[in-house]
Amino acid sequence: MFMMINLYISFMILLIFSVNWNVYIFCIFILIIMYCFFNLSYFFTNISYLFGTDCISYLLILLSFFIISLMLLSSTSLSTPSFLFLNLILSLSLYIIFSVLNMFLMYLFFEFSLIPLIILILGWGYQPERLMSVLYLFFYTLFASLPLLLIIIYFYFNFGSLFFDYSFGYSLSFLLHFFMVFAFLVKLPMFMFHYWLPKAHVQAPVSGSMILAGLFLKIGGYGLIRFMFIYEYLFMNYSYIWYSLSIWGSIIVSMICFIQGDIKCLIAYSSVCHMGLCLMGLMSMSYLGLLGSYLMMIGHGLCSSGMFCMANLVYERLSSRSFFINKGLISFMPSLSMIWFLLCCFNMSCPPSINFLSEVIIMVSMMNYFYWSFIYMVLISFFSACFSIYLFSYCYHGLFHNCYSYSFINVKEYLLLLIHLLPIFFIMLVIDLFFN
Repeated sequence: MFMMINLYISFMILLIFSVNWNVYIFCIFILIIMYCFFNLSYFFTNISYLFGTDCISYLLILLSFFIISLMLLSSTSLSTPSFLFLNLILSLSLYIIFSVLNMFLMYLFFEFSLIPLIILILGWGYQPERLMSVLYLFFYTLFASLPLLLIIIYFYFNFGSLFFDYSFGYSLSFLLHFFMVFAFLVKLPMFMFHYWLPKAHVQAPVSGSMILAGLFLKIGGYGLIRFMFIYEYLFMNYSYIWYSLSIWGSIIVSMICFIQGDIKCLIAYSSVCHMGLCLMGLMSMSYLGLLGSYLMMIGHGLCSSGMFCMANLVYERLSSRSFFINKGLISFMPSLSMIWFLLCCFNMSCPPSINFLSEVIIMVSMMNYFYWSFIYMVLISFFSACFSIYLFSYCYHGLFHNCYSYSFINVKEYLLLLIHLLPIFFIMLVIDLFFN
């Protein structure tokens, strides 16, 4: 299976120079349909050449191909061979990260995926400040991932294996635990290690923001899940540290959202808040916590990507992302107000979205872990609803300044936003698959 998808993506390089944009996107959707027919199991299946999939990596790989195709749909003005080639490299590296069985290969492509993302921000970013945002992204990742490399070397010299299903003994060393999770906490990102995220989001093009919010934050959660199964007692012993930081961090970041003047900055900080909830579910070390965090990763990947796409549509029309200029958009783009409202509702985890179900499951797992944490969860949910309503009402209500000419929304852009919205709802219809 891996070789088939690998060869498929590799031969798509030939399409970059020979056919048009639509055929290229159509081939990626064919790849998604092909992957849907592969076997799914709770243990690794389709194993070949050190690669395999299970119930954890299956939906994340589908999400990767899905977000990559939506990136291309949202960036038709950037249809250069170099841009398409970067997207191919990103999709291949993300597929390898989510399907590899070997720690070192996962680490290798975990670091390698940073290179195309940096080129994307530097080459197609907006302001000159993108150079500083790339430095933040580079040094945060480099500083945090070196301890993980040391742990991988330690595993190899002491146990002779780097496979995730191997038994790595028993340990209660906090240093081992910290080195193991630090790289993924920065990538998630956890509060206090999150400062690179708003910088990178604001300066990245729409495709860079979509892949950052939709996929790169999920690598952190996926890595935590994989290493959690290696040292369960170690995580149970020290998870209260990250749980406490996340629960306070989500409340503080929710309040930070209210003082933002940039639409993309507010959406980026809301991602930090939701990923804090995801980390709390994982650190509860229960089946419900894992399930809720996993569903939140899928729902947030689609919802946040759609919100960045919508922010870019407004930016293309008004040449600004400031709240002080983007007012009264309901009179400028009335047909988009319903989709923008639905995205904001799904961002605050309203039913019938998968985000709502994931938040309820995480709340149950948090109360099982520490009963009084429901008070903090209520505060986080309340602030999350507040800044989502603030985002919608500040942009769409008020007096439009009429400084720019009127511009319609294309049918392609409507379809792009609907493709973001529909899976968030329809996954709820097959949710029983996760409870078997």
